[in-house]
Amino acid sequence: MRLTWAQPEDLLAHELVQAAAEGTDVSGVRARWVAAGGDPVPAVSGAGPVPAPPALRQLARDLLAELAATPAPPAPAEPDGWEEIVALLPSAPQLPGLPSQDAYRERVLGAWTGRAAGCLLGKPVEKVPRQGIEEILRSTGRWPLDRWFTAVGLPEDVAARWPWNRRSAPTSLEENISGMPEDDDLNYPILALLLLERHGHAFTTEDVAQLWLDHLPAGRVFTAERAAYRNILDARPVPETATHLNPFREWIGALIRTDLLGWVLPGDVRGAARLAWADARLSHTRNGLYGAMWAAALGAATTVCTSVEDVLDAADAVVPPGSRLADAVRLGRELGAACDGSEPAVREALDRLHAAYGDLHWVHVLNNAATIAFALTAGRGDFGRSVCLAVTAGWDTDSAGATVGAVVGGLLGVPGIGEQWTGPLEGRIATSLPGGEQRIADLADRTVALAASLTAEVAR
Repeated sequence: MRLTWAQPEDLLAHELVQAAAEGTDVSGVRARWVAAGGDPVPAVSGAGPVPAPPALRQLARDLLAELAATPAPPAPAEPDGWEEIVALLPSAPQLPGLPSQDAYRERVLGAWTGRAAGCLLGKPVEKVPRQGIEEILRSTGRWPLDRWFTAVGLPEDVAARWPWNRRSAPTSLEENISGMPEDDDLNYPILALLLLERHGHAFTTEDVAQLWLDHLPAGRVFTAERAAYRNILDARPVPETATHLNPFREWIGALIRTDLLGWVLPGDVRGAARLAWADARLSHTRNGLYGAMWAAALGAATTVCTSVEDVLDAADAVVPPGSRLADAVRLGRELGAACDGSEPAVREALDRLHAAYGDLHWVHVLNNAATIAFALTAGRGDFGRSVCLAVTAGWDTDSAGATVGAVVGGLLGVPGIGEQWTGPLEGRIATSLPGGEQRIADLADRTVALAASLTAEVAR
């Protein structure tokens, strides 16, 4: 049995990378692991090809415990506590006020729809690297990407070399799409909606943990969320849930959970970031936290701003300026601003992104945040162009596409997204949460109603 994101020998390989990134000297542990026959190269897909023999697995457990007992050097530019984070931030921006209720609902409906469409575009090629995505598209006559992926006309040798995401492809290729299939990138905002409906803006991280246990199937959580879920079941307290045997604590998982926490606080990027921090600290630290805060701020800004640049400027204000996430977002924006949209310019920009972050796992927060910032900037507010750039980059394609789609969809509303992208969704989202399939319009109505109740709650 290959248990992804949980086998000690796989966790150790990832922890060697994560601990080193935090400034811990891992050379001795790494040498002992390699000398015993362990593989120090992290598994790409969540688990190595075969489970380790018992003795090697036990050594992995022992070495993980040793690394956990070794404190990382102080990181004053990348704190975990809310007050320490706020002390590093610039003043919160003054954004336009809430548009009319009808206009606000159109923004929210666009954000939900755009998130689903962007996620769906990237689903078939999740885990496929950038060069594989290009070869698939060229061989099916769809390069550069400007529509859904298809298996029609795909040569057998290309399909064998770059296999689709087996779980996603049957329902996310152009010839098969009928509504938005189940995906964790949509499960989480639906879960966040329920969280706020139950607890309001004063929810605690422990409330998030309980909601996971009550509603989120353990088999539908991955990377840091799977580690945190295990820690919750082991009765470990927050924030130890984010650190114990969790080498994925700076990956993208928290970023994909928090769009809605901004949608319900239109224009309040600092408030949205505070809610995102409370959610994210269950499973993430440092830049993993900041990614969630940034995504929530993007969500809050897209409901009131009029341009992608304004949204990005507003969201910058919730990211610690000396953090690695700030550097990633800055690089993405700079490359996007210089990109004229031509194939050579896009290629050059993606080459630079991969030169900067190609050593990271494809689910890390830094490379994907840089991609999101690049796609939003270079997309210039065009929905199709923006989500296609996010997916073409070739890291966490469905998550990056979802976040980009939510931002641009919120700015444009459903009509501005275009029938090409909205029609196949059929206005519905499948989910593995209790209650099953959801209507996008119903989710938007609940979001708008929730925003009104949160405003009343704050006023009291």
